[in-house]
Amino acid sequence: MTSQPAATLRSRYVAQAASDLEENRRRQQELAERLSVLKQEESLLVDILNLAERYEGFADASRLPEQVQDEPAVTKAKQAHTRAAARRSAPAKSATATTAAKAGAKGKSHQPLLGDLLAELLGQYEEPRLAKELRDELLEKHPDRNPTPQVVRNTLESLVAKGRIRRHKQQRSVMYTLVERDSD
Repeated sequence: MTSQPAATLRSRYVAQAASDLEENRRRQQELAERLSVLKQEESLLVDILNLAERYEGFADASRLPEQVQDEPAVTKAKQAHTRAAARRSAPAKSATATTAAKAGAKGKSHQPLLGDLLAELLGQYEEPRLAKELRDELLEKHPDRNPTPQVVRNTLESLVAKGRIRRHKQQRSVMYTLVERDSD
């Protein structure tokens, strides 16, 4: 009769070990994804520092690059990173070509801000939404936009700080709803 309790105990240990192993693998995957995001953010911050050092010597603030109001800092940093990468990989242009490119860029319409898109998506729902759900819907409706989950969360928190949306916590989940604006 002692072999049956020992077999039951052994099967419990095996099941617990398998469960722990699966949890460890899941956690390793989460950490690997987080590490990847952190490496991207580090690269972005290094590029920002390089840009800041480049413009540090300017005494005249009007010579500094313009920043669009209400645009999340991460979006600005990504744009700066993209421009810096393009400058590094692109061959040197003539002064005329550069001037023509700048003139053409001013005529182009800008994409809507990520915060505006997320607020628009939130406005379609009465119930609170998870950041993940909003990001998935954003990727579906705007395939040209591909913000990381962290950028979406940061943008949503920025909108909370501005009072445009409201944060709801339910256990470990954070959900968001659009703040109803009174029509003036």
